Amino acid sequence: MQPILTIENLSHAYGKRLALENLTLEARAGEIFGLLGPNGAGKTTAVRLLNGLLKPLSGHMRVLGFDPVTQGEQVRQRSGVLTETPALYERLTAHQNLNFFSILVGMPPNLRNKRIAELLDFFGLTQRADEKVANYSKGMKQRLALARALLQKPALIFLDEPTSALDPEASAQVRDLIASIGRQDGHTVVLCTHILSEAQRLCDRIAILGHGHLLAIGSLAELRQQVLPGLWLDVELWGTPPAGLVEALTVLPGVVEVVVESNDRYRIRVLDEAVVPLIAERVLGMGGRLLRLQPHEVSLEEVYFALQNRVNGGEA
Repeated sequence: MQPILTIENLSHAYGKRLALENLTLEARAGEIFGLLGPNGAGKTTAVRLLNGLLKPLSGHMRVLGFDPVTQGEQVRQRSGVLTETPALYERLTAHQNLNFFSILVGMPPNLRNKRIAELLDFFGLTQRADEKVANYSKGMKQRLALARALLQKPALIFLDEPTSALDPEASAQVRDLIASIGRQDGHTVVLCTHILSEAQRLCDRIAILGHGHLLAIGSLAELRQQVLPGLWLDVELWGTPPAGLVEALTVLPGVVEVVVESNDRYRIRVLDEAVVPLIAERVLGMGGRLLRLQPHEVSLEEVYFALQNRVNGGEA
């Protein structure tokens, strides 16, 4: 896939504080691309730079073939943005909101009503289209804000914390809509979120930031191999473990590390599946009673915190 946006050695500062330093990454056409990191990591700054709302200290960007520094208006005309708050006119109806924003983006009058009807239907708002937005729930407002961001069928959509402050049901609705958006019309989505399970479910590739630096980038499978490589196993015993079991497992050929989670539960990293029978044999041979031995799929949360801990511990 061709990149729809590229960032090369991008830096930005607020006064003397560097918000981004030498950031380099790209997002590909048609993917849902995640930007993850704690508060202050530089996610929102990156989105503002890519939309031409801020000027970088140094570095280069291309978005949809344009330079946001000198062609920010062209970028914004061809992209959609949803910020943490819906930013709607609550005294207007849903239909009036979409009509107003369609005029702002320059949509021809002969296309306006058809497009608004399509979006209201897609986001399940048709029956309440003529009701004032002030009466909408948070989830409905966020759906309407997503509809507004899609008015001109943008090739690129920026979503900054789209499920922030929503209840679980509304969050699930918005996540389903984001997944649908990503599959329709070749939209590319750049998703900034603090919710790691959300990113794991939705994103094709993910960039993890820390203190303004890129810590890792790739699909979840690629991140697992970069950060926590190998095969991980969950091991649970029945009853008291044999004395010296952890040490005995640690010295087995092919065992990389043994993490003790509790007295009878371990997480073990091994080189490959051939080591699994050796672990079972060692536990049983020492008189242990094996309750569970199964592969453990490393989550995005584990990858994320492993990277952040390295940074905070001075390793990166």
